[in-house]
Amino acid sequence: MIFLNPYTLWTIAGTNREKLMIPSIKECYAFMDQYHMLNHIKAHSVVVARIARMMAHELQEVNPGISVLKTTVGALLHDIGKTPSLDSGGNHAELGAQICIENGFTEIAPIVAEHVILKNYHLSDVTSEKEVVFYADKRVNHDRIVTLEERETYIIDRYGLDQEELCRKIRSNFNLCSQVEEKLFRKLKFSPESLLRMDGAEKESFEKGLEMPDDY
Repeated sequence: MIFLNPYTLWTIAGTNREKLMIPSIKECYAFMDQYHMLNHIKAHSVVVARIARMMAHELQEVNPGISVLKTTVGALLHDIGKTPSLDSGGNHAELGAQICIENGFTEIAPIVAEHVILKNYHLSDVTSEKEVVFYADKRVNHDRIVTLEERETYIIDRYGLDQEELCRKIRSNFNLCSQVEEKLFRKLKFSPESLLRMDGAEKESFEKGLEMPDDY
């Protein structure tokens, strides 16, 4: 694997716009297999993608520049670096961004690179796809939609390792995510809590088009 700085992608994007590529949903599932994504990570990624797609679709009404496809694909591939990181011990977000760059997905790489921590971010920025995926990922524990508070507790218990500084950074990141939530949902017609209550036709619409292949 060639290790590239994920942030070189903006230079690439600026000079080679015609070469940019966003994979299809079907291709995303193929890439999950190619990079040996574990089944429970696939299931997690699909639920994150459903949330992100629904939010991006609604956000388009106030921000036509946001791409539903780019948001959905970024969410599906946000953990594409998970399995390689287990082998190398590297940062899975950075490894995932490198994988995207190597495969020509230069518009998806920034979303993957910042799905854990937003970099150089200001709440006053125009709403972007990476912001939506950053938030959606914080709403899914394994393959179950949860509150930010529940997800924060899980992350601290799982990864905090009783290290005070690390726990502080996790809490700070979730505090930012709470502010992102407030910003995003000011523009949406549904509430954060409504994601927990979907049923019937609403849930069918939420799931449609992003079902995992039967052999998963």
